[in-house]
Amino acid sequence: MGVKTFFDKVIAFFALLVFSPLFLIVYIAIKWEGGPAIFQQERIGYKGLPFLLYKFRSMRLDAEQGGTPQLYQNNDNRLTKVGKFIRTYHLDELPQLWNVLKGDMSFVGYRPERAYFIEQIMKENSDYQYLYATRPGVFSHATLYNGYTYNMEKMLKRLDMDLKYLENYTVFSDFKIILLSGIYLLSGKKF
Repeated sequence: MGVKTFFDKVIAFFALLVFSPLFLIVYIAIKWEGGPAIFQQERIGYKGLPFLLYKFRSMRLDAEQGGTPQLYQNNDNRLTKVGKFIRTYHLDELPQLWNVLKGDMSFVGYRPERAYFIEQIMKENSDYQYLYATRPGVFSHATLYNGYTYNMEKMLKRLDMDLKYLENYTVFSDFKIILLSGIYLLSGKKF
């Protein structure tokens, strides 16, 4: 186990303890609206291997009724009332602390994507495969400065930013990404 993975797991363990009351509040709010509170979805991560990513459910149960994966859009009408709130403040991402503890993810890295969208990205830029050298992250440089990806143009921009992050990785850059993400989350800044 590398140093980064070790620290990720230790921090994830303590974060799960500290945020457990918030977990409970969000869980109850989603259950109150109806349906399961935890959403799991297969994503592709380290070494190109699939894993189950966990999130608090923010969308209706029929969000992808046609079976074709759809990207989140601004003002997406598939969001539930609670879902809109937790998505705005990124509280839907809290269960990914479990992914970090399990070793599927790191705190900082590229955002993991579904195989369906990776195929489309790879048709445009096969460099996506270089991301598989590291674990995907809960936080990312690209999410801070590129926000949610809702079309192919934003996905390709995110890929460029993720590749630059990999080229210029330092412990300091990870610390800065975590710090800025925390400040943005607490201040309610959209990203």
